Amino acid sequence: MADNGTQPTLFSQEALAGLSRALHGWEEGPLAKTLSRNPERGGGFATSSMPVERLYTPLDIAGMDYERDLGFPGVYPFTRGVQTTMYRGRPWTMRQYAGFGTAEESNQKFRFLLSQGQTGLSVAFDLPSQLGYDSDDPMAIAEVGQVGVAIDSLYDMETLFADIPLDKVSTSMTINAPAAVMLAMYVAAGEKQGIPAEKLNGTVQNDVLKEYVARGTYIYPPGPSVRLAADIMEYCSKNVPSWNTISIAGYHMRDAGSTAAQEIGFTFANACAYIDEALAKGLDIDDFAGRISWIFNTHNNFFEEIAKYRALRRLWARMLKEKYGAKDPRSMMFRTHTQTGGSTLMAQQPENNIVRAAIQTLAAVCGGVQSIALSCFDEALALPTDEAQRLALRTQQIIAHESGVADTIDPMAGSYFVEHLTNKLEEDALAYMKQIEDLGGSVKAIENGWIQTQIAEASWEYQRKIDEKETIIVGVNEYTDGGEQRPSIFQVDRRLVEHQLQRLAHHRAERDQSQVAASLQALKDACNGSTNLMYPILDSVRAYATLGEICGAMREVFGEYNPPTVI
Repeated sequence: MADNGTQPTLFSQEALAGLSRALHGWEEGPLAKTLSRNPERGGGFATSSMPVERLYTPLDIAGMDYERDLGFPGVYPFTRGVQTTMYRGRPWTMRQYAGFGTAEESNQKFRFLLSQGQTGLSVAFDLPSQLGYDSDDPMAIAEVGQVGVAIDSLYDMETLFADIPLDKVSTSMTINAPAAVMLAMYVAAGEKQGIPAEKLNGTVQNDVLKEYVARGTYIYPPGPSVRLAADIMEYCSKNVPSWNTISIAGYHMRDAGSTAAQEIGFTFANACAYIDEALAKGLDIDDFAGRISWIFNTHNNFFEEIAKYRALRRLWARMLKEKYGAKDPRSMMFRTHTQTGGSTLMAQQPENNIVRAAIQTLAAVCGGVQSIALSCFDEALALPTDEAQRLALRTQQIIAHESGVADTIDPMAGSYFVEHLTNKLEEDALAYMKQIEDLGGSVKAIENGWIQTQIAEASWEYQRKIDEKETIIVGVNEYTDGGEQRPSIFQVDRRLVEHQLQRLAHHRAERDQSQVAASLQALKDACNGSTNLMYPILDSVRAYATLGEICGAMREVFGEYNPPTVI
């Protein structure tokens, strides 16, 4: 990071000049002699974003000022952590992403994970639920309950959290296009338990922009989708103050093939779109910024991932303070969940994924994240077994209690390599954000396919390196003779699908149809206006309208999104 000339840096110019001479002498002498006898390995050395030099010294961070660029934990710019004592106070929240089949089956899974020491719940929804379809929709039948739990109505949400007190557990819901509906169901389920909304604690992902570029579970065009996201932010700021209203995701862009720098830049550009929409509603930045949370993806390059989380915290703090004028320090705190990299899981020699996830978790802890979930070693093959989920949770617990990395704050600070990577990732991410701003912002850059193209090109380059063995994937393009045994595979019982369809039919027959019809018409009327849509959605949910009916009402007004062709 360049010296701005107004504050002293860590190193004097005299010391740097002397070091430069000494480095040159080392390169001309011992290094040159060694290289003449033993050349370095071929294939190049690089992170996902940049080449890696053989040695880093103070010359690579010559302009760094400690207080300006690093500071102390719990204070601006939060490079070294958002809490003053970090994991010495308490460990990160340990979650496992879970859910399959019906609400009853997933409820049993949740209670099992809580009994094993998990400290929060993370809900996986099936694809029909993610796309706003009921389980009996012709578009849904083949996917009901297959990659997550099927939630068709408030009835299912009540069952999902039966005997789990919602005022005592933190729940993360990975849902985007229908996020407003699922949040409304969760609020209504809390009401059924006698728990007011202000006592609920958790997160709804609510980041639909990344769906258009990396994942595909969108429903409406970007404009109405951003409106819904901002409506959730406004509603929760007034009614559910302990709820994280949006979990803006770099995770899926990284799994789609982006570099670490793109993951930061594209995600923060999306964040600006949500913030601008919320500000246009009349909210003050400090009314909601403190409840923005994040999910990022930890991949295999250990030092790049540590640097990434440090760069994310510093860049966010500076952006909120300098661009948006935030005054509350909580608005500038970057608090993130991380999941180990799903795309790094290999179906070949799947036991190797245990090692990959452990290294990735260690990097995330050294990077100072607030919440972690491991991708289980068998997830490249199917939904994880109970054994795999227990092992994933135990991995976190061993790192927390046996490794020592949680004993001190920001343990990699001061490493010339890590500090250089932190600075460079921030610089490159800012460059991507500037390009998106010049295109008219994230929505425009998505609509014209620019972000999608950038990710596709990065993904192609990564695959090229694997194909040409510039990048080695153990068990895939090298070291393949393992005599491997395929682990036990979890399979969803198809009888659960029939059970879900019967539940849905019974539920429809029991409710007040006129109340459902009236609530859905009121929702369509609201969609044509400018009022906050959370209120009519809640009314529809309380009337036991189904997810498909509620999303269908909004489809009638907003239409569906057709993506551009990206080559």
